[in-house]
Amino acid sequence: MKTVSRSFPLLVLAAALSFGAAAQAQEFKAGFVNTDRIFREANAAKAAQTKLEAEFSKREKDLLDQGNALKAAGEKFERDAPTLSESQRVTRQRQLVDQDREFQRKRREFQEDLSARKSEELSQVLERANKVVKQVAEQEKYDVVLQEAVYINPKFDITEKVLKALNASAPAK
Repeated sequence: MKTVSRSFPLLVLAAALSFGAAAQAQEFKAGFVNTDRIFREANAAKAAQTKLEAEFSKREKDLLDQGNALKAAGEKFERDAPTLSESQRVTRQRQLVDQDREFQRKRREFQEDLSARKSEELSQVLERANKVVKQVAEQEKYDVVLQEAVYINPKFDITEKVLKALNASAPAK
């Protein structure tokens, strides 16, 4: 199913080209937009990235500090282990395992939260970009605009026009 959905735009393009060739009275105009480039270069995408960094920087620093403290505690345990009694060694080892488990849980939660927020922010950028793509396509009378393809001749790439329109229509907050 995924292969069909990926190749569907190309099938539509091929059908439109063949229809256009049969009619020969109307010229077919196609364009391509590089979504990855939109996510890298659009002001809205840059603003979203800055927003995410601000939102998650404190948690990331806390995790880094906790990781460093856990590493230091592990090194201290390795140094002290030969002089500790068996019960002390077992107790400290359990504490380190529990601290590591808690650290791993917090790190996993952080990654999940960051991933979810990043997805939210990028979907908003993509939604706005798609509106701008539609506006550009209507203004310049494109018959089809593709966002994914294995190869596109650079003369069909309208990403720069879309970036300019997107940055002009909604400046970064």
